Formats: sequence, C-alpha cells, structure tokens
Amino acid sequence: MNANGAAGGPILELQGVTKWIDTGARRVEILRGIDLTVERGEYVAIMGASGSGKSTLLGLLAGLDSPSAGRIRLDGEEISGLAEDRLSEIRGRKVGFVFQSYQLIPTLTAEENVLLPAELAGELGPDAYGHARQLLDTVGLSGRRDHYPVQLSGGEQQRVALARAFMRHPPLLLADEPTGNLDSQNGQQVLELLLSLNRREGATLVLVTHDHDLALCASRLLTMRDGRIVGDEKQAA
Repeated sequence: MNANGAAGGPILELQGVTKWIDTGARRVEILRGIDLTVERGEYVAIMGASGSGKSTLLGLLAGLDSPSAGRIRLDGEEISGLAEDRLSEIRGRKVGFVFQSYQLIPTLTAEENVLLPAELAGELGPDAYGHARQLLDTVGLSGRRDHYPVQLSGGEQQRVALARAFMRHPPLLLADEPTGNLDSQNGQQVLELLLSLNRREGATLVLVTHDHDLALCASRLLTMRDGRIVGDEKQAA
C-alpha cells in the first residue's frame, strides 16, 4: 500500500478514451481513442497546439468530465461513468488541480482558500490548520495568510493555489498551464515550488503547458495533435 492507501500499479490507465460533442448538425470529436498509462511518481508534460485536446484530456483525468466512450482508472478505481457525487468524493481525496486562472475564492483569505479542500471533506481541525500554515510557509506566504486574493499579486495567487492543491496529500496533481498568466520570473518561481512540493509530497504530476522550459523538466513528454497522442517520449532527469 502507498501513503494514500492504494495498492501499487499505475496511477492512471486509459483505454480507448474518446470525447465528442453533438452539435445537432454533426458530431465534433475532441479526443479520439486515447490509450495511456501513467506510473506512480512520474512527471508527465502534455504539449500540443490549441485545440489539440490537452485541456479536455486533463479534465477527464480529474473526473471533471466523463468520456463519451472508453475507460479511465484513477488510482486503481474505475471512474468513467460514475455519478457526480461519487466523482466529487474521489476528486477530493485523490486529485489536486492547479488552474491557469488560479480559481481562488475572492471572499476567502489565503489561508481559508488553502483550507477549503479540508473543509469540504469535513476535516477542518487543528491538524488541517497546521498543515495549511506549513504549506503557506513553504510557498513563501506565511506573512500573507490573512490577505484576500485581490490583495495578492498573480504570482502570489498561484502560490496559494499550489498550496491548496496539496492540502489533502493527493496521489495525483494535475496542472493546466500553471505559469500561463505569469511573467517569466514569477513563472520560474511557481515551477520551482511545484516541483519541490511534488517531490516532498510524492504525488504524480501531469501538466499541460505551452512552455518548453516547463516541459523539459518532465520525465515524460506527450505531444497531442487533433485529439490523439502522437508522441510519447521519455526524457532524461
């Protein structure tokens, strides 16, 4: 068993995953028969042109959406076709998500935003507060925990989002263009924090990016085109 209570084996397994939208006049295929296995501890970067299906794939991995066809197993558990309440429970336990646009709650302080996953899970106790403050300290924001998102810079908001993603020790961390809205200096800081936190927490990282520097840090690079994975390359550490 690992630290998150699951047996060994791949963290993600996809078989024939397809996603389409019916517009009425025609069917638009976004993903076309994706087969993919991600092992525990991997850092996988996904690249491709806009419209290639990267963010759609990431949403399916997170259980934010369901495939039109095919199967997805997350941490050994089949998630394709599950009811939303069950998917929500699995996401809360097993997935941390970092968005390009931060997705912080504007009426909550930095600390309250980080605590939110624990609060939603009914785990808001002294240990949760201690862990949240430790995470904010790790991302360099211990002095800003009572500040609201509007009082924080973009780089600071993304660091709060990083801390929140790790709040419940998820075995899988997904990130969609986590440095896309940041300048190069803040982007580099967020990248270093992301990798540092990921190593410390022992999570698997799957990241969508247009940033070649970010992708070069990955142990594996997937390239997507027209809803398919057209490249799968192992990279030197």
